[in-house]
Amino acid sequence: MKKIMIAFALFASTQLVAQTISKEQKQQIIKELLDSLKNNPNLIDDITKDKDDTVKRKSEPFAWGDFSWVQGNNRQKKSLLKSKYFTGSTTIDCNYNYNFANPIDHTNSGSTATFRSNEFNLSYIETGGEFYEPKSGARAKLMLQFGTRATGIPRNDNTPLRGQFDLYNALRYVTEGYAGIHLNKMHGINIDFGIFKSYVGLLSYNNFENWNYQPSYTSDNTPWFFTGARVQIFPSDKLKVELWLINGWQTYAMFNEAPGIGYQIQWRPKESLSILSSSYIGWDTPNETKRVRFHTDNSAVVRYINLPKNKFISKAAFSVTGDLGFESGGGVSGFKSTDPAKPAQYFLSAMFYNRFWFGESQKLAFTVGGGYMNNPGRYLALLPTGNGVLTQNPGDKLEGWDGSAGFQFMPNEYITFGCEFVHRYMNVPYFSGRGGVTSPNGWNAPIGNPVGYTADLVNSENRIIFSTMFRF
Repeated sequence: MKKIMIAFALFASTQLVAQTISKEQKQQIIKELLDSLKNNPNLIDDITKDKDDTVKRKSEPFAWGDFSWVQGNNRQKKSLLKSKYFTGSTTIDCNYNYNFANPIDHTNSGSTATFRSNEFNLSYIETGGEFYEPKSGARAKLMLQFGTRATGIPRNDNTPLRGQFDLYNALRYVTEGYAGIHLNKMHGINIDFGIFKSYVGLLSYNNFENWNYQPSYTSDNTPWFFTGARVQIFPSDKLKVELWLINGWQTYAMFNEAPGIGYQIQWRPKESLSILSSSYIGWDTPNETKRVRFHTDNSAVVRYINLPKNKFISKAAFSVTGDLGFESGGGVSGFKSTDPAKPAQYFLSAMFYNRFWFGESQKLAFTVGGGYMNNPGRYLALLPTGNGVLTQNPGDKLEGWDGSAGFQFMPNEYITFGCEFVHRYMNVPYFSGRGGVTSPNGWNAPIGNPVGYTADLVNSENRIIFSTMFRF
C-alpha cells in the first residue's frame, strides 16, 4: 500500500510541476526518475520500510540444534497447526495398565500416569494452543485437559479445601492457562501470569514427550504445574533463566499467607548435552506458618551415540536426576534431629534412564531405568486413593525404589505405541492389592458398601503398560 502511495505522490508531483515547466523539462524529470528506480530497485522498499523491520532480532533460543531426542522434550520437528498468530496442539493418550495383583476395583494407587488397571482407559486428552501478536509481544496459552488425569492430578492438592468456590472443578481441566508479554531484549524475555508446567523432575506432564510412560518416584512426587507468575530470561540462545513467584508446591491456591519462590535454569551448550536445575522455597503445610520447605532438582541428559546411518544402535542417550529437599520448623528438623519431639523431615531421590534408538529411521527405541526415594515425614507422598490410608505424621518413614523397561514404536512424528514393564517397591503398604481400595466388592455405594472396609494395600507391584499416544 505504501508503495502505491509513493508512486502516486511521484506522479502527482510531476503533474503539479507540469503546469510551470516546459515539455522538454518534464520529459527530463521523468527520465531521471525512471533511471533512478532502474539503478536502485530497492529504493521504494527502503523508503517504506517500517521502523520495526530495521531492528535486528537475535536468534531464537535453542533453535540452533536438534533437541528432539531429549527426555521430556517434544520429538516433533515442526507443528502442523502453526500460523503467524496461533500454534495449536492436541494430544490423546490411551493406555491399558495391566496390574498383576488384579485389584477388584480396577483402581491403581501411587501414580500420576496411570489411574485405572486391567481395562482400557482414556488417560489424557490435552488440546489448545499458543496465541501471540508479534508486533506488540502480547502472548497467551490455553491448554485444556480431560480424561482420568483431570481427576487424578488435582486430588494431590489440598489448597482448594481452603475457602469457597470449588477450585477443584474450576481449574482441574486447565493444564496451562496464562497471559503475558514477550520483550525483544537479549534473546527474549517472557513475563507470564497464570498456570504453567514446571518440568521439576525433568519429565514432561505430556507423556508423548517422555522416554518412559510411568515416571520414577522423583518425577511422580514433584510438581507438574505451578500457579502464579514467572519471568523467562534468555541471555543467549543456549541459556534460559526462569524465576517463579507462585501460590505453592503444585497448588491452585495458597496453604498460608506467603507465596513460594523459585527458579529454573536450562543450559544447552551443545547439541549432545542438556542441563536443567530448579530450586524452590515455600510454606506448604496447612495452618503451619513456621514450617518452611526447600527443594532442589537437578538433571543432565547426555547423548553419547549419534550414528544416524547405523543399522543397529544409531543413537543412545541417558538422563540422570538428583533431588534434595527438607522441611524445617513447626515441629520438624530437616535432615538431622537431636530432639525426638522434632524428627527429621526430608526428601532424597535419584533416577537414571538409558535409551537406545535403532536403525536409520529410529522409529524403534528401548528405554531402561529406575530410581530411589527416601521421604521421612511423607510430606511429598502420593496418598492412596479411595479408602487407602497413609499417615503423614512427622517421623513416618517412606522409602522405596522402582525400575522399568520398555519399547516405543514411533512410525511417524504424530503417534507412539508403547509397551513397558514396571516394578515398584515401598517399605510400607502403598499399592493396590487384590482387594482394592474401594469396598469389599470393589464398588462404591449403592452397589458396594465401604462401611467397616479396610483397603488392601501391598508393598510392591508389577505392571505392564500398553499405551497409544497421538499428538498433532
